[in-house]
Amino acid sequence: MKVFSIKRESYRPSARKSATPFRRVSSVLSPALLVVLWSMTLAAAQLVGEDLQTAYQQAASSSPLIAQARAQLDADLAGKPLARSALLPHLNAAASGGMNTGRVTGLGAQTISTGYHSDAFSASLTESLFDGQNFIAIRQADSRIQASEAALAYAQQVVALEVTQAYFGVLQAQANQRVVEQQVMLLQGIHDQTNASLNVGTGDIISVQEARAQLDAANADLITTKNTVAVAKNRLERLTHHPVGTLQDITTLRAIGPQPNKVDAWVAAALKNQPLLRQARATLHVSEQQVQYAERARWPTLTLGGVAQHAAGTLIPPVAIDQVGASLNLSIPIFEGGRTRASIHQAQALARASRENVAGMQDEIKLDTQTAFLDLENSVAQYQAAEQSVTSAKVSLDGTRKGYEIGSRSIIDLLTATSNYSAAQRNYYLALYTQLVARTQLKAAAGVLTPLDIEDINSLLNGGATN
Repeated sequence: MKVFSIKRESYRPSARKSATPFRRVSSVLSPALLVVLWSMTLAAAQLVGEDLQTAYQQAASSSPLIAQARAQLDADLAGKPLARSALLPHLNAAASGGMNTGRVTGLGAQTISTGYHSDAFSASLTESLFDGQNFIAIRQADSRIQASEAALAYAQQVVALEVTQAYFGVLQAQANQRVVEQQVMLLQGIHDQTNASLNVGTGDIISVQEARAQLDAANADLITTKNTVAVAKNRLERLTHHPVGTLQDITTLRAIGPQPNKVDAWVAAALKNQPLLRQARATLHVSEQQVQYAERARWPTLTLGGVAQHAAGTLIPPVAIDQVGASLNLSIPIFEGGRTRASIHQAQALARASRENVAGMQDEIKLDTQTAFLDLENSVAQYQAAEQSVTSAKVSLDGTRKGYEIGSRSIIDLLTATSNYSAAQRNYYLALYTQLVARTQLKAAAGVLTPLDIEDINSLLNGGATN
């Protein structure tokens, strides 16, 4: 497959061959443009900036979305021993002590009035022998853990995709700014040349005004692109929670499409691995198990109880009582005011809603995967076409410039060719970064995006960064 190189070319209007002030102005401006552009290139090449891998690690370690999903997983993991505790013995102890005063009459000629001390100690043991709802609760805890694990995986993939989009969004905004800055310098040179021609009587005011209008529009675009860069950096900072410095860019790219190049394989992978769908399926299991939980409220429960008690202290005569006992307790629900039937109906309705949610999510994931697959395929052709378009626009610009110098092309033609060249460069950078992001989007849609994929894209970056 063809390997394309990113070309950041600058156009320098050449001087006319005739000995006119127009030629003299051009010969003065052209070296200045070269010096400025060459200085910018050297400064960029000397910088080594942050890469995509660093940005992803910063975002992953500080993402509220991942932290929330991880906390929810911890909570659901605690739900498993909580549900299991209903099947284990429960042991309780109690103690009391106090001072009492009593007054007794009728036991003799005299009234008895005295104070006494009383103590009581007890220990009870309860063991559930059979409770159908407890077993369902354990299964529900397992399903909730599966749902939370899928939610955490989804959060991690979302952060990886968002960081990739934001990272290359900054690079694209910066590339657009460079293109507009170059366009401003080109148009400034054309404007100065037309103005010089007007001053010596070889030009016309219309050409000067046309060049001025294009230059003013380019300056306005430059303000817009600078604001776009600031917004793109803010978006990346929101994810990484770190200031955005100099970012490493990409210099060469081998445009590749989906691998494997079969949409059915990607759709099958998405239906199997997409964390969002796995979370929905686990939630459906919880809902279906809740139906069983509600139905088992009609089942009897059987528990074993044991108690040991010591009590001392009575008015007359002072006695101490020690008791030990055990009991087998059977509870059969008969009527609870329609609560059980209503609970079953509610659980069934929620299970149907969860089932439909899974079906709708399957359709949505299938569509998202198919769309991402086509987008990645199209990005290859768009990148190749954009690369050729830059070359063609540069040839057209050079030809128009020469035609303008000999008088066969108008200033409008030259300005149009300059704008077309800048537009071709913008489209090239858009296609370049779209190709990289499309790779990540397809894997995210299929639910197979991992940190290794971020490392693979990061390996395409070089040490020469862009400002």
